[in-house]
Amino acid sequence: MWFIKLRLCSCSSFLLILILICPSLGKPKNPVILVPGDGGSQILAKLNKSSVVHYICEKTTADYYSLWLNLEMMIPEVIDCFVDNMRLVYHPENHTTSNSPGVDTKIPGFGKTEHIEWLDPDVHVHYSSTSYYNPIVEALVLWGYERDVSIRGAPYDFRKAPNELGQFFFDFQLLVEDTYVKNNNSKVIVLAHSMGNANMLYFFNQRPQSWKDKFIKFWISLSGVWAGAVKPLRLMASGDSLNIPLVSAMSIRIEQRSMMSTAFLMPSDKFWGNNEVLVSRPGKNYTVNDYEQFFKDLFFSTGYSMRKDVDHLIRDLKPPMVDVYCLHGTNVSTPGMLNYSEGQWPDSQPTVVPDNGDGTVNIRSLQGCLAWQKSQKVVHKVFNKVEHTEILMDKDVIDYLKTILKS
Repeated sequence: MWFIKLRLCSCSSFLLILILICPSLGKPKNPVILVPGDGGSQILAKLNKSSVVHYICEKTTADYYSLWLNLEMMIPEVIDCFVDNMRLVYHPENHTTSNSPGVDTKIPGFGKTEHIEWLDPDVHVHYSSTSYYNPIVEALVLWGYERDVSIRGAPYDFRKAPNELGQFFFDFQLLVEDTYVKNNNSKVIVLAHSMGNANMLYFFNQRPQSWKDKFIKFWISLSGVWAGAVKPLRLMASGDSLNIPLVSAMSIRIEQRSMMSTAFLMPSDKFWGNNEVLVSRPGKNYTVNDYEQFFKDLFFSTGYSMRKDVDHLIRDLKPPMVDVYCLHGTNVSTPGMLNYSEGQWPDSQPTVVPDNGDGTVNIRSLQGCLAWQKSQKVVHKVFNKVEHTEILMDKDVIDYLKTILKS
């Protein structure tokens, strides 16, 4: 969720005009499957709760309703209902999580594009906070692709890390094979954003080479989080308001801490040194070697257990052995260190010491794909001043995608 930056309508409407006048590619050579990042899939919920956190919260619902992203729930007091319904419960005995008691969830639209084009199913406004993959899908359609046939979507429960996504990976393999058949046995292009790339690396590392050679043309990574980022440490410590007006970071921290994906995306000790301070407060500093103490000092020891469950999943960045186009932004101010002054720790927001990156992911993590260059084909393309989520609607990025898809 911390990858989704809520934003107002922007001048990016220029991009839509530009796309409309671009000539078509003709019939696509290879189908595309879109994999979203953290916060990029809709989540539906059905309630049957014995108690609620606020008198305005519903205990039961007759049917599933939109839980994420539902802008109507992002207002004071009501957000307490959202947090309690969205949070996960960690089970240390089997290293898994489950929904909040009385909450049943499902991820809609597997195989389709609509549910990852828009985050709020009731608000479809181009280039707004509800738009996600829509600009890319619109471009692909104008280039000759067809929704749900040669462009398909693979949403999943982004609250989870790869160790809990076994069913998704099983379904994703079937989706790749089905898309291959539906498109005249044409190899599939996987296009993923943000954490979706970390999940795809885990997926490819688990598949036999013969399967990859038969079904995968290549993989396009947008804003890949290969080695974590500093920003999740803020979610764990003091929460993040996600740029939502009137919402306090503290009110949403419980839910952010509960997600295995937050622990999964913490900085890797393969890319940050044990002398680099990530979080500082009076009398104490924390590096990648101090996570256990970090969580003890937050009185959230469960967080360290969650981190230990997931830090090995793609830690060594084993090459996927499929061709990769690794695209990301750079030269955007990105959290590099969190500095808590006296009285701020941990329930107030820190001073953020900036680093290079795409506004969300640090540059060293974005460049993690370069580790594969000695083993396989990696095309690395950097876009100056392009932010982590804005990459999905940037004109130059979409133009470059067109070039790749013509190859």
